[in-house]
Amino acid sequence: MVKSELEKLGLHFTNIDLGVIEIKETISKEQKQKLKSNLAVSGLELLDDHKSILVDKIKNVIIEMVHYSDELPKVNYSDYISEKLGYDYTYLSNLFSEVKGITIQHFIINHKIERAKELILYDELNLTEISYRLHYSSVAHLSNQFKKVTGQSPTFYKKIGKKRKSNLENL
Repeated sequence: MVKSELEKLGLHFTNIDLGVIEIKETISKEQKQKLKSNLAVSGLELLDDHKSILVDKIKNVIIEMVHYSDELPKVNYSDYISEKLGYDYTYLSNLFSEVKGITIQHFIINHKIERAKELILYDELNLTEISYRLHYSSVAHLSNQFKKVTGQSPTFYKKIGKKRKSNLENL
């Protein structure tokens, strides 16, 4: 899709990677605007300022770490994110808060709770295993954070999920 839009505008690229395009020539304001609007039609967004790109990279590292890795990093999150992106964590943290309006820590917690919800509903792991997999120090720590974010205990969330599932099956 992105290739096609670049070709329509007569732009030549050296590399198209997830979230990054390297264009050979200098792109005019008109070409940039046209590319931006054409990508928007398909639900894609053109990020062209350094801050937005870096914040997007931070989000991607966290999402990959929490949702797509079976084992969270052995080092703390700040070191992991800093290593992955090659920037000082304080800089990344300040930038993220400035652009997103929440801290990296809150973003991580929100994603860990979303992942916990998925794992609870899959019903393949117990809470002890889920808390271990998501790097919580204990089930109590997971439960407290879960309740703070969702307003429900993990056990109650599981009951409601099972009820919804059985209601759907009875339709």
